[in-house]
Order: sequence, then structure tokens, then C-alpha cells
Amino acid sequence: MSGTITHTHGGDTAPHTHAEPHGEMTTPTGKPIRVDALLGKETDEEWASRIESAVIDVLSLDQWEAQKSRLRRTTLGGRELAVSLDRGVQLQDGDILLWDEPENTVVVARINLKDVLEIDLSALLDVTPEKMIQTCLELGHAVGNQHWPAVVKGMKVYVPLTVDKAVMGSVMRTHAFEGIEYTFIPGAEVIPYIAPHEARRLFGAAAREGEGHTHDPLM
Repeated sequence: MSGTITHTHGGDTAPHTHAEPHGEMTTPTGKPIRVDALLGKETDEEWASRIESAVIDVLSLDQWEAQKSRLRRTTLGGRELAVSLDRGVQLQDGDILLWDEPENTVVVARINLKDVLEIDLSALLDVTPEKMIQTCLELGHAVGNQHWPAVVKGMKVYVPLTVDKAVMGSVMRTHAFEGIEYTFIPGAEVIPYIAPHEARRLFGAAAREGEGHTHDPLM
């Protein structure tokens, strides 16, 4: 399958208005449908009108699965897919995986990304170099002490939600870093600005709940 629109034949039932089970959706041989390239995104102009009148079948993935270039999963509509993408290509929310013309059905990836803690360091540009170094070291110590993975992009630090928001907020408030602001933002807002290996660090760690831990914020 190339990057252009291709056609794949599915089952023999009539299209529905929603992505519901359609019966047997694998290839005639019973093997999963192979997806080795993305066809585009649902926001692309060439797909807009097509999707508007088509049945949307969803491949629902958590944020850990979305980091994999190879996986085998079944869509909500019953299609069994064997996804095998080039190294470095990661699935994103809204990616078009399959276009089934006979059934007027498009398969779209839906990625359940958790929120991300965004720490803004830009105010430190107005303090002395000594103060900047001190604050950054203190922040690094606090984040490391909690065993939180982190990705630094420019003057922003992104930390995955490996624990509850309230706990992470409590840690940040307890340390009360001067000149540092933080907030929680949707993970989808971060994806366009980070590399695949950084996405795996952020969202892969967040998906494996229970592996991370947080110390008492007062310690």
C-alpha cells in the first residue's frame, strides 16, 4: 500500500451509518488486512468530503500502542488489521489506515492520549544566570526524585501523567519553584512538536500505569 488512496475489499454486508460490527471483515483468505503505509489524515482536504459521506470505522489504541510501528489489532467494525509501518513512523489521532470503497468505509486511528504536565521555564530568562541554574537544578532534582520521565523542548518541560494530576500538582506546589509556571494540557497538543522517540518517552511511560511512583511531596 502506498501513500496514495487505495481500495481494499472487506465483507459483504451493507454499510451502516456508524462504525458497528459488520460481520466478517478480514480478507477472503481469513488473514488480517495489511496496512504498511498511512493514506493521510481525516483533516486532509482530499479526505474531507469522502469521510463526510462514508462509514467511519475506528482503530482505537492507547498511547503506548500508538508508539509501535508494528501491531495487530481489530477495529470497532470488526476488521482485523496487521499494521507494519516504516521505522520512525508513529500513528497519530486521525490517521487514515484503510479505504474500503465497496462498503464506503474508512478506517481511522483514534489515539487515547493522556494529558501532559507542561512546565514553562521562559520566565527564567529574566533572572540571573546563577538563579536560572539553581532553579533548573532544583526542578530536575524534584522531577528525578519522583521518577518522572521528562522531555525538554526549548523553554518547556513535558512530563507524562504517571500518577494522578492532584498528586503531581501537589508536588509542584510544595516545591514552589520561583519563576516557573505549570499547567496540564492535552497530549495531542504536544505531539506535533516532539520526535517519535520523545513521544514514546512521554506517552509510553504514562500508559504503563503502576510502574511509575511518587514519593511524599513533603520529602
